[in-house]
Amino acid sequence: MDNAVFQWLFAWLPELLQSLVWIVILIMAILLPLLLAVAFLVYFDRKIWAAMQLRRGPNVVGPFGLLQSFADGLKLLFKETLVPAGANKGIFFIAPVVTFSLALIAWAVIPWGEGIVLANLNVGILYIFAISSLGVYGILMAGWASNSRYAFLGALRSAAQMVSYEVSIGFVLVAVLVWVGSLNLSEVVLAQSGGVGSWFVFSHFPLFMIFLISAMAETNRPPFDLPEAEAELVAGYQVEYSSMAFGLFWLGEYTNILLMCAMTSILFFGGWQAPFAFLDFIPGPLWLMIKMAFFFFIFAWVKATVPRYRYDQLMRLGWKVFLPISLFAVVAYGGAALALGRV
Repeated sequence: MDNAVFQWLFAWLPELLQSLVWIVILIMAILLPLLLAVAFLVYFDRKIWAAMQLRRGPNVVGPFGLLQSFADGLKLLFKETLVPAGANKGIFFIAPVVTFSLALIAWAVIPWGEGIVLANLNVGILYIFAISSLGVYGILMAGWASNSRYAFLGALRSAAQMVSYEVSIGFVLVAVLVWVGSLNLSEVVLAQSGGVGSWFVFSHFPLFMIFLISAMAETNRPPFDLPEAEAELVAGYQVEYSSMAFGLFWLGEYTNILLMCAMTSILFFGGWQAPFAFLDFIPGPLWLMIKMAFFFFIFAWVKATVPRYRYDQLMRLGWKVFLPISLFAVVAYGGAALALGRV
């Protein structure tokens, strides 16, 4: 809705209420398409696994099985919510809400085009890092409140894993923001103007690989899904959850995966910008969606083909490989930026 049209429609409201209504409209403009996208991402995820394993995948509910995710959501909505005996009921129900809410509010600073962002914060990268760091609390709350050893062990695994890989992600973000000279995500995209040759994926390729792999570990995606290792922990921190409480964890996980796809596109692949000048007629938000879809395909591809790591391998990769490389990268790219007069 154009701002002038909005002012004409809601001119009868006080100025403060107009601002609040406008903010709500902007939030819903991001929230509703995002939830719809998550529903179809689950479908495409399952289709990609099926294709790589020579299976059909969802193909019954709706044309080509497109309504399968909605059928699953409806089933979860009407299932009984079971609470374990001895569980802390308050924290038990708050945990999935915290996980899902944090996954949603991180999208406030994601720029979809030049000037198309809900909150154009000058510290957008720090905001994303802070929200992703808080995500571990929902998982810890779920594992502790369930009064189950399996759930608690899964939560502790997840906490250790997320903290380990957030360190690497943090240093990657530092290296990029030092090179750009700004914490604003829109400025990061604009620094990659000039076509595909200006994208950071080429000049920062080692950081791109560290960020992509760490994003998979951060979101508990295979081969790093140790907190949910079925053979060891049944279903990890969410083993005692059912109905929509379980569904909120599911939605939060896919929303976080989509967020990491968006961050990878913004940090290393030019965000909303077209790879070549003659493709500038395609809207910026569509370019960002295409890039996010590409990275989501990589996430699904890895899940379908790469076997799960052992936990000691997971920790070794984070602390003994990614951490030293990302630390060295901060020094190297910081020195290069200083030598080239970028800072």
